[in-house]
Order: sequence, then C-alpha cells, then structure tokens
Amino acid sequence: MNYNLIAERTGLKEKYVRQVVDLLQEGATVPFISRYRKEATGGMTDVEVAHVAAELDNVTELEHRKEFILNTIEAQGKLTPELRSRIEECWDETTLEDIYLPYKQKRRTRAQVAREAGLEPLADAILRQPSTPLKSIVHSFESIVNLSEEEALQGAKDIIAERVSEDEHARQTLRTTFSIHAQIQSKVIKGKDVEGQNYRDYFDWTEPLKRCSSHRLLAMRRGEAEGILRVSISVHDEPAMERIARQFVRGNSECSRAVQEAVEDGYKRLLEPSISNEFGASSKQKADAEAIRVFVSNLEQLLMASPLGQKRVMAIDPGFRTGCKVVCLDAEGNLLHHDVIFPHPPRAERVKAMLTVQNLVEKYGVQAISIGNGTAGRETEDFVRHLDLPDNVEVYSVSEDGASIYSASEIAREEFPNEDVTVRGAVSIGRRLMDPLAELVKIDPSSIGVGQYQKDVNQTALRKSLEETVVNCVNRVGVNLNTASQWLLTYVSGLGPSLAQNIVRYRRENGPFRSRKELMKVPRLGAKAFEQSAGFLRIKGGTEPLDNSAVHPERYELVERMARDQKCSVAELMASKELRDKIDVQKYVSDEVGLPTLRDIMTELDKPGLDPRQPLHAFAFDPTVHEIGDLREGMVLPGIVTNITDFGAFVDIGVHVKGLVHVSQLADHYVKDPTTVVKVQQQVMVRVVGVDLQRERISLSMKKPPLTPP
Repeated sequence: MNYNLIAERTGLKEKYVRQVVDLLQEGATVPFISRYRKEATGGMTDVEVAHVAAELDNVTELEHRKEFILNTIEAQGKLTPELRSRIEECWDETTLEDIYLPYKQKRRTRAQVAREAGLEPLADAILRQPSTPLKSIVHSFESIVNLSEEEALQGAKDIIAERVSEDEHARQTLRTTFSIHAQIQSKVIKGKDVEGQNYRDYFDWTEPLKRCSSHRLLAMRRGEAEGILRVSISVHDEPAMERIARQFVRGNSECSRAVQEAVEDGYKRLLEPSISNEFGASSKQKADAEAIRVFVSNLEQLLMASPLGQKRVMAIDPGFRTGCKVVCLDAEGNLLHHDVIFPHPPRAERVKAMLTVQNLVEKYGVQAISIGNGTAGRETEDFVRHLDLPDNVEVYSVSEDGASIYSASEIAREEFPNEDVTVRGAVSIGRRLMDPLAELVKIDPSSIGVGQYQKDVNQTALRKSLEETVVNCVNRVGVNLNTASQWLLTYVSGLGPSLAQNIVRYRRENGPFRSRKELMKVPRLGAKAFEQSAGFLRIKGGTEPLDNSAVHPERYELVERMARDQKCSVAELMASKELRDKIDVQKYVSDEVGLPTLRDIMTELDKPGLDPRQPLHAFAFDPTVHEIGDLREGMVLPGIVTNITDFGAFVDIGVHVKGLVHVSQLADHYVKDPTTVVKVQQQVMVRVVGVDLQRERISLSMKKPPLTPP
C-alpha cells in the first residue's frame, strides 16, 4: 500500500495515515476511528479520516487498474522491462491511461485496417521525413500489393494520425492548452426556443471553462440531456494544432508535408475530440463534486437540526379540499389518535375544527403542535395560533419535504400497517419536530428537498456521500438503544440492516437492554461489531451509569480506577464536579491511552450523553404577510433558510413561494461559499428587494439597507 501517496493527497502526516489505513483494513469505521482512536490518528477529525478512507479506495482501485494493464500488455507480448517500470511507478490516473492507450483494445479503426494491409513500415519511413520523394518511398515497399499509390499513402497517414492522437506528449500539450484556454459554449437547438424557455439564459452562452460555476455547468448539461441545448468545449484550433505539429514535423520535404497533413487529421478527427470529451467529463465530475458538497452540507444541517425532544405532540398535515389530517403522539412518538378537520374553504367548518383541536390538546396533554409547511400550511398555522390554547403549547412549522415519500414507503407500511398514507404523513411531520434525525433517516436523502441539481449528478457518488453523511450525524448524536427504530440503528457504526433488525427483534422478545454488554447476546453480533457500535449506543437508567455516555466499554475499567482513587463509585464521580476536578489525568496516561482519549472521557463524565444539537427555538412568520401579493420592496421579514446552493440561499417567509437571497446579498462582505454564512433551518431576517408576480420570484437581501439621504 502506498501510504506516502495517500498522505500526499490528503495533506496529512504519513505516520497517522498509515495507522488509519491499517485500522480501516482491519474493519474499523470512520466514526469509530475518529472518536475512539485519537492517539492513532493524531487527533484527525471525522472529515479527515473519511478523506483518508476515500483516498485508500482510490489508490486501491488504481493498483487494480495497473495490474490489469500490465497483464493486458504482457498478453500482447509487448511488455518491456522499461514499460513495466513506468507503469509500476505511475500513480497519476491520466498519465497511466496515456501509457496504456496505444495497447488498449479498441474498435477496428482506419489505422488498424492500414496495419493489416502491411502499411506500418511505410508510415515509419514517412515519419523519418527524408528528402526522398514520397512516390519513391511508396514504391520501395514491394510488399504493398493490391493498393494504389494514393491508397497506400492514405493508409500510412492514417497510422501516423492515430500515433499522434495516442502520443503522451501531444496529449499533455493539448491538455495544457485546454486547461488554460478552453471555452464552454451552449446554443439552443433549432426549433426548441419555446419548449426550452427554462434554459433561455443559455441559448447563446460562452465563457471560459475554468470560470464556469458548478450550477451553470449542470444547468447546461441538463438542457443538453433534455434535447434543448447543444453544449461543446473547445479551444482555438490553429494555435493548438501548431503546437502539436512542432512535435512531429521537421523540415519542408514532401514527407514533412505528408506528416503535417496526418497531424492535422489526427488532431481534428481523434486528438481534439478525445481531449474535449476528457475535459467535458472532468468538468462534469468537478461540478458534480461541488453540487454533492453543497447537498451534503445542507443534509448535515437538516439532520442536525434542533430537536424538540420527548414531548407530547399534535401534528397537522394541512390541506384545503381534503381537510387537515390531525394526529396525536405520545412522548416516544407513538400514535395515540388521528382525526380530520376542515377549517378552510371549500367546507370551512371552522368552529368544529377549533373545538376538535382544543379538545384533543386537553385530552392528550399536547405540549407542542407541528404543522406541515406545504399546501395550506400558512393558513393552518394562522388558524391554530388564534385558538385559545394553553400558554405552554408552542406552534411550529415543519418541512414536509419527503413526507409523502415516507408515507408510501415499505418502512411506513411496516410501522403503520392499518393506517392510510395521510395518517403516516402526519405522524412523520410530528416526529420530525421531536427528533429530525431519527425520522429523516427513513427517507431517501435525495427526496428531502435540499441541494442543487441532485438528479443530474453522478448518482453513485451522491448516494455514497449522502450515506456517509447520515452515518456521521447518527453517530455524532448517539442512539438510544431501547427506543431507536431499526432504520436509525442501521446507521450506527458497525451495525447495518441485518444486525439492526436482530437488535430490534431481541428487544421485542426480551424487553429493554439493561446494559451494553447484553448486546453480545444479539444473534450474529460479534466482538468486532460490539467494539465498533457500543460507544454510540446509549442506555438510560441501566445497571451501568457509563452506558448512557459516549465512554467506550473498553475504558470502563479506567473510569472505575479513577473512581476508586477518589474513594467513590462511578455514579458518584459522574454526579460530583468537585470529585472530577481532583483528577489528574496525566496519572492515567499509558501506552494505550493518551491525553486526547482522557480529555474525551472527562468531558463525558461532566455531561454524559450530551446531545450536540442546539436547542429548538420557536418561530413565527410576519402575521401581516400571507401571499406574494402582500410583499413590498423594503419590507424586513423573519424567515427560515430552507436550501443553500452555490448561487445563494432560499428562504421561506410564509408566502408559499421561497425567496432567493443571492450570494451577493448574503452579507456586507464578499461571500465565496454561501454555507459559510447561512445554515439550513437557520432563522434569519431578510429584506425584500424585488418581487416578480408573473414569474413568482422573490429577491431578498441580508445586507444592511442603504442609507437614505437626509
């Protein structure tokens, strides 16, 4: 394994990279390594450990590719010691493919036909570019029969053209030109003007490829995929061709002119399209990576959104014609009751709806009301806020994105086999308020409604990144072993779907877990899975107080020793700051346990099981604004950030249409990355700077308003 290469690519010390790679290859997970092996990692963050894991995959894949290439060339009988050495020492994917290109199996080309006709020696002779007339060179090869002079010469030039297109130096020269001068251009396909109005900004668009933002490139590629746009990446051919020709053409003989013609043909027919496609793929890959980064950042913020906690909740899935589905949940999220009210037209049974809500709040001791933010959401929120409810009942607007996906899913059918999709959707809205993370893990992340162009990026890379994000968030928060759903347990370090199912089945058959050690009784949950998962699972009120903390069971004996040294129990040590302050952690440093782990242990003893998520704050839209027509330029309104993209942030201000705060309007200073300024679910104050009623577009600003002249 090339540890040095991984260290170089990640910018991390080789010593720690080596140890992280060894742990990964032994089956350790990223959350476990970053949390419980800080001495081995030198204190790497989970992001850095994940970066090492990603580069390990890349290097392993590259090693497999090199092995395949060596075997392929060797089977052709063309693997020289020098070529083997070049391949074995090459760690750049592009260079490796350039080396392999002349030996790569490809469809039957014009050059291949010429070789089969015995024209390769003629091509070699012409490439030497002697002053001998071309005609004499062609006729000097008596082996060329059944071909005219023109056919032989053309075949030789086809061979030279292919060699030019496969030449490493020529390819790198053109790559350099593309990297500096490439332009991306999009034009509307004839007759698609009306159909493609969504892409009218790109009907005649040209800009340097290196300056093309992720969202613009993905928009153009989507337009291309939909048959609206024609997109190309190119450079000025003449200067580029001249640079290539200088590598092959010498002098001004007939042979030199033939080589020049072959170079031009090879450039236009083979080399330029190849490099253009390469830059098309690499620019798309780069745009995908940026879009995925934004999506991952948004998803992480959504998953880590503030939870209400274990309170009794009424959830309302709003609607006009079909009414508002109402459900009542206990503090664990179990369904107690469901009903339907019709406070809005066309039925407008407002008094009946009012009495129903008030009675249910009283009957089930409701402590908070969660209202979906979709159709009729704002109207329903206004209706509820004007009811005579106890002062301690808070009202919250909750995102509905993905709720319909969940309600029709196999997971929802398994949870509520006797309820219809409307009840399941309302339950999901209520549970999202109580614990967004626990509920959102049941939904495909790409359906949650954050990110940009998620349908257009590499779906394999997207799924992998999103899954890693969910795993990271679940393990950062920790999971209650006795209440967590099977789907939440699936994302715990070291578990997965099968063990999560076994844990829930064991819990159902044997009752709540009394200790982490009891996990070892779960079928097929072995020592490795226990090591990787135990620290992220919590047991409240169990026999071992440390089971409700992030202290790993492998360090229980160490904490017990600390307690003995203070002449108290572990529970007393956890309850007394005075006792903990007496501990000198330096005394407990050993070959296995260093200060990073000891500091983590002391933090956990101080605040065991602390939820890293911020507390939830109530929010209300401006009561004077309900529709886009109510907006006026200059209004300052409260809003909630619902999505972040490269070009800005979308904010819900309660008018059924999300407003856009363009990146240039996010702050009074230059902002390169919107995620450094705002977060998903953040409560913000915005100023209306533009309203387009026809296109239903709202422009907002978070900058300070300009000073008005006296």
